[in-house]
Amino acid sequence: MTEAGRGNPETGERLVAAAVELFSRKWYGTVSVVEVCRAAGLSNGIFYRYFDGKEALFKVILGRVLDMVKEAVEGADGATPRERVRNYTEVITRFSADHGDLVSVFREGQYRYLEYERRLVAIYIRSLGAVLGREIGLAEYLFALGGLRFCAITWAFNAEPANPDASCAIVCDGLFRGLSFDPARVFGGTATPLPIALEEGARDRLLRSGRRLFGGKGYFETNIHEVTDGARLSVGAFYTYFESKEAFYAELIAKVGHDVRAFISGNLAAPGSEPLNALEFELRGLWLWLVYLSIDKYCYNIVREAEFVLPSAVRDYYGAFAAGYRKRPPQFRICAAAPEIDEETAIKYLMGLAHYFGIETAFDESPKNARALVETIGGYLARGLSEFLD
Repeated sequence: MTEAGRGNPETGERLVAAAVELFSRKWYGTVSVVEVCRAAGLSNGIFYRYFDGKEALFKVILGRVLDMVKEAVEGADGATPRERVRNYTEVITRFSADHGDLVSVFREGQYRYLEYERRLVAIYIRSLGAVLGREIGLAEYLFALGGLRFCAITWAFNAEPANPDASCAIVCDGLFRGLSFDPARVFGGTATPLPIALEEGARDRLLRSGRRLFGGKGYFETNIHEVTDGARLSVGAFYTYFESKEAFYAELIAKVGHDVRAFISGNLAAPGSEPLNALEFELRGLWLWLVYLSIDKYCYNIVREAEFVLPSAVRDYYGAFAAGYRKRPPQFRICAAAPEIDEETAIKYLMGLAHYFGIETAFDESPKNARALVETIGGYLARGLSEFLD
């Protein structure tokens, strides 16, 4: 049995509540059934009257989150499409703020069990379609919900003031208004890979070994002996450069972020002599991000797992990307394209679009037509969903 129900419902709910509290603070792999029972004030044997195991309990929680999200977004009404989009934006923002513990659990769940993310995407696609009064596809979902989901989560988890007005304005009318793009300039040319050292030092060998192991097996499933064996070094050599496994992981995350940014910035120049406009610049960067994910199969696994293992390092990871947006040349700054939109919200929105597009690409590989999706998203970045709202 995978849902509370073989005994007193109140007892089952105590186990669920204790699990939510633990899973929202700690990585799933570090929480035991014994710990859940202790937090619930129950004996270990009682657990199995209600759930077949820890995974079954975890999936019950994920299913409940899906039900709650479905109920919340289906309640977004309004007299006009724009009013419904506004209410929809507020619902998503408020859900993350009101249910941070459940959102935290689900974020790990989407990483461990992609089918729950697929089910959530389906809920969002259906509900946004109802708001717009038409069927929508993956491109509309990524444009609208990628940014909204990321903004809502970062506002809630970083205790930042929410700005649903700005995110709603982006959904409705876009960010790069009045601009168009030439696909040949977005997708054309060649990409230069990152430089490869002809001779690696011990530190770089350790990082390369850790990248492969953490990206392939996971942080908790990898021990330092495996990292040093993969680098053909002793355990003592590891501690010459890194004081702990956590410190090593933090540097690895920073290295991943540096490599992604270096690859994108090094290949942003478009074919031909004419400079890119702001929309082309953004789309070429998004395309290069997807290209990088196809080259480095470990990148996204490392960062996604680190969100639960070492959140401070991941905040630095995303913070470095946000700083890059702020340091862009004036003609590419978001505030130049849409000066009335809060720039910090716009930065989070675009990072969210890339983040959820990355999930689609890195973990599912279903969007075989990734280029077509980027092109369609480019149109929405220029005008938003306005054609469906007026």
